[in-house]
Amino acid sequence: MGDGPANNLEGKNEAVSTADRALQVRHIALTLLATAIAIYLLQTMQSVLIPFVVGALLFYALDPAVDWLQKVHVPRAVGAAVMLMLVMGGCGALTYGLSGQALTVVDQLPAGARKLAASMRRSSTAKPGAIQKVQEAADTLQNAATPASSTSGVMRVEVQEKGFQASSYMWASSIGAISAANQAIMVLFLTYFMLLSDQLFKRKLVEMVGTLSQKKVTVIVLENIATRIERFLMIQIMTSAGVALVTWGALWGLGLQQAALWGLVAGVLNSIPYYGPLLVTAGLSIVGFLQFGTVGMTAAVAGVSLLITTLEGSLLTPMLMGRASAMNQVAIFAGLLFWSWIWGLWGMLLAVPMMMVVKVICDHVESLQPVGHLLGE
Repeated sequence: MGDGPANNLEGKNEAVSTADRALQVRHIALTLLATAIAIYLLQTMQSVLIPFVVGALLFYALDPAVDWLQKVHVPRAVGAAVMLMLVMGGCGALTYGLSGQALTVVDQLPAGARKLAASMRRSSTAKPGAIQKVQEAADTLQNAATPASSTSGVMRVEVQEKGFQASSYMWASSIGAISAANQAIMVLFLTYFMLLSDQLFKRKLVEMVGTLSQKKVTVIVLENIATRIERFLMIQIMTSAGVALVTWGALWGLGLQQAALWGLVAGVLNSIPYYGPLLVTAGLSIVGFLQFGTVGMTAAVAGVSLLITTLEGSLLTPMLMGRASAMNQVAIFAGLLFWSWIWGLWGMLLAVPMMMVVKVICDHVESLQPVGHLLGE
């Protein structure tokens, strides 16, 4: 009889622990479901979300200049319009200045393709390796079996695939150019409206949260995001411009044609962590081989490009960046893989600033601080 209350207490504890485990399992399941839905929405809504992200980055890049113009009594609407016109004018002048080199590269594509195909044919006529010998043996056996099967009276039919059609390619390119122009116009309008409603947008976000402590945290998060993104963009623009100019000078010194165009490409791709320098080196290797046709000059062009991007990535950027990103290299690489899977090339370009925003939010939200600690240095 004396064991009755103890048994009841143990039964209640077991029931409570079972209920707690059930709640934990339910919480994990709901978290996984919400994560899957979020990833699905990111993939399906990329045509809407990417202009917002690009517009936000352009806003953070131009906002300090617009604020300064406002301090010197320039109306904010006029200052925002002036800064956007300067950006559009600079991009237009750069495009116009390099359009001749770009057209020259397009004109040289057929000759380059023929030269590359001829080089591949010359390499294929060399002494065959083990894989080529196995392939030749398989082809011989296949040819030997063909006469035996042809006695059945079955006619062999060869299907030829439709060749490349320039008209279809030009039509697809035109449609892509129109879509890109439409996206660019939407980004410009979105950035302009964000520059106009800077303080209004921040005030609305603060008003949406509940308690006073939450409002303070929201203000701190917004200020930290603005500070880190602005510093990151400034450093990224400086380093990419430096890589473009130095690569241009180095390639011009080596005698590579259209050196300014390839320098610009190197500067743009330099904004992609890890993959950018590899893409630049591989692309310039092909360009150098097509122009010079020698292993030595090809290695020189590729080596110069790799040296410039390596010095910039290992010395200049870490020295300037400091703790602007405040993320470890594993987290950056994982974010690069994730966002490139979600949004492709745009994801690779936007991965680092989006990861910085996630890091700032996680650092100031108590329930997400373990994630912020995992992403940190």
